[in-house]
Amino acid sequence: MSLLVAILIAVLQGVTELFPVSSLGHAVILPAIFGSSIDQRAPEFLPFLVVLHLGTAVALMLFFWRDWWNILAGLMAKPSEERESSRKILLLVVIATLPAAILGFLFEHRLKHLFGVPIIAAGFLFANGFVLFVGERLRKRQMTRATINDLRQLDWRGALSIGLWQCTAFLPGISRSGATMVGALLSGLTHRAAAHFSFLIATPVILGAAILEVPKLLHQTAAPDMLLNSLVGGLAAGLTAYASIAFLMHYFRKHEFEALDPFAYYCWLAGGLSFLFLAFA
Repeated sequence: MSLLVAILIAVLQGVTELFPVSSLGHAVILPAIFGSSIDQRAPEFLPFLVVLHLGTAVALMLFFWRDWWNILAGLMAKPSEERESSRKILLLVVIATLPAAILGFLFEHRLKHLFGVPIIAAGFLFANGFVLFVGERLRKRQMTRATINDLRQLDWRGALSIGLWQCTAFLPGISRSGATMVGALLSGLTHRAAAHFSFLIATPVILGAAILEVPKLLHQTAAPDMLLNSLVGGLAAGLTAYASIAFLMHYFRKHEFEALDPFAYYCWLAGGLSFLFLAFA
């Protein structure tokens, strides 16, 4: 993989990671469509993608630094209402993270082979459109109950439900952010609060994956240039991810109804066309 190709994949990942359109699905599909010589089954390819996600995690921590600072400061503060609020948000993040951590540990090796099969990723990307579209309709049926703007109003059951939705992203083409936003909407959160919580729980999940995969990249001998490509790619992914977060938080602030529909249409179009191309080309 050349440095230019690595940067292009990184920019794509950084742009799409937080959008509910599956950055991983795109990273698997596009090289196959454009006839890239990248060996997606190579042992260093998945660690490379994880480094790109690590760049995204840094962007998330920088954008939401106040949230993490308040959580840390609240944990060390004297007993107060603010400390209890900080502890509750941290507890909600932990609860929402646990399902993916447990299932990822148990089924990592069984699912890993899917990440190198572009046509499977295209099929799941198409299915992701239905996740987003149907999720909006189910949420609309629940609009009679109050919507939650403040994450502190979310209970542990809602956080666990969101965490279970997040596990669907183990399938390439299913968006982690999209699935968690749908789970959050069905738990009563507004679109902006759903995006906020989705981005918060993304950080420990991505960092956890990096802890598992980055050491593998450091020990690769077959592709000595992959470390440089990964580091430059991680920087490019982080910069573009930061811009994506800023855009999406503004978008969900302005759009409260059927806000996920445009992303569903895109997934149907991109996933469907990619599947047909890979199947018959």
